[in-house]
Amino acid sequence: MEIQILRNATTLLSFGEHRLLVDPMLSEVGAQPGFKMVGGGRRRNPLVPLPPGTDALLSSVTGVIVTHEHPDHLDVPAVRWIKERELPVWANGIDAANLKRKGLDVHELEDGSLGMTVETIPSRHGRGLVGWLMGPVAGYYLAPADEPSLYVTGDSVLTDAVLAAVDRLKPDIILAPAGAANMGFGGDILFSVDELVTLIGHAPGKVVLNHLEALDHCPTTRTGLRERMHTEGLADRVFVPEDGEISSFDAPTIREPVQTRATADEPGFQKWLTAKFAGT
Repeated sequence: MEIQILRNATTLLSFGEHRLLVDPMLSEVGAQPGFKMVGGGRRRNPLVPLPPGTDALLSSVTGVIVTHEHPDHLDVPAVRWIKERELPVWANGIDAANLKRKGLDVHELEDGSLGMTVETIPSRHGRGLVGWLMGPVAGYYLAPADEPSLYVTGDSVLTDAVLAAVDRLKPDIILAPAGAANMGFGGDILFSVDELVTLIGHAPGKVVLNHLEALDHCPTTRTGLRERMHTEGLADRVFVPEDGEISSFDAPTIREPVQTRATADEPGFQKWLTAKFAGT
């Protein structure tokens, strides 16, 4: 399996016959408004361009996975590009209906999808009122045959549910956001660095960190993150790739069977709000 971070959460997963683009944000630099609302530092997003060679990489994509509809995970250019390519989109049950209304070929990501073991794992994109307003979000556990299993946490803070999923599913790889995003009020809406240390402590295998240095409300830097991982003695288990860099992982020699769990979350009023805010 190869994991290539293109920018922010936009990631290319390559294994077997699949080349899956996760959470595509394809906007040009500065095309979106700033997300830092209070406290200074507001700039238009994204802050950096996609890496050289992105067009060639995108031409090989066979499908798209969306963890949630925020505009840094699915933007207007991405929706347009998906439609032009007539690509299938895999999403959770909360987002599927709205994505279909955008004219996308949407499939609910559930066990057996894409020919593999799958579980949708609900998460929390912040705490308190801000977390509620950010709307329901989810991550995915993907376990293709003869490949490493992968838990894409999606945008989340550390919750008991996330840690329980790691302990139960024992993913070979975790892909997690490390930007410690904060809009200037209401606290962090992504894992803090301290929370990442706890998450990595539970991880049985490797951890790849993304969502870095691309948005105005994500203050964590790659340099600072690498230094913290070294201090904690975790550097040999953690990948902090540059945009465009590929991380490669071999298949596990033995995989214990796991029991996946179905979820039945329902979208609420805040889902409508966040969909309107996304504007895709």
